[in-house]
Amino acid sequence: MTKIIAIANQKGGVGKTTTSGSMSASLKKKGYKVLTIDLDPQGNLSDSVGADTLNKPTIYEVIMREATPSEAIQHLIAFDIIPANIMLATAERKLPETGRDRRLKMSLESIKKNYDYIIVDTPPSLGILTVNALLFADEVIIPTNAGIFATKGIQQLYNSIQDARELAGSNVKIAGILLTRYNPRTIINQDIKELTEDLAKNISAPVFNTFIRNAVVVEEAQANSSDIFTYRANSSVASDYDSFVSEYLGGKNQNGNKEV
Repeated sequence: MTKIIAIANQKGGVGKTTTSGSMSASLKKKGYKVLTIDLDPQGNLSDSVGADTLNKPTIYEVIMREATPSEAIQHLIAFDIIPANIMLATAERKLPETGRDRRLKMSLESIKKNYDYIIVDTPPSLGILTVNALLFADEVIIPTNAGIFATKGIQQLYNSIQDARELAGSNVKIAGILLTRYNPRTIINQDIKELTEDLAKNISAPVFNTFIRNAVVVEEAQANSSDIFTYRANSSVASDYDSFVSEYLGGKNQNGNKEV
């Protein structure tokens, strides 16, 4: 049965795109069939893995019913992807009123069965695109960096998830909160971690034991249009994301990261 995961946080700069791409690549490396949906008009995920966003259909054409999902899927080394470009920013005003919040779900129904996991990278906002992702997804993973304002995004996203559950009958649940760009040696990061854990208890969401360390190799991989595993599989960040995915799949890493 296909599992659909939205990677979401209305605050930008928390590692959503990196998490979406790295989780997808790790799942594929573990033998799963993976499709990634770039639902951010900035198209950063699409660009970071070298998807063609100019000459081939994107998620915009799919949700506007100008192309089928099969026509828009690009089979890359890292994973399959339906990319995005800036045209997606016009979708909010162009989508018809009827069923506009479930357009993604309806548009992708025909290809769900072809994949074990569908990962949706969402924009840094709580607009109609993120609502579409929440109503399509089974679970939400919330990346958050160890910044003083990052927890505000978690609370705001939680409120949107509650709205999706109560107003739209969604069964989406929070799979967990993932700490990104984390340095366990600094006092401020430790304090933010405790704050995040307190907030997680209030919204009944777990915090993953595994955290993602900060490293320049992430930007290097993206600049080379590559996922982190293809670019540098022996890096600390690749190891962190592999451990995180193993934890998500059920192979709990009770000690968190292997080294700090």
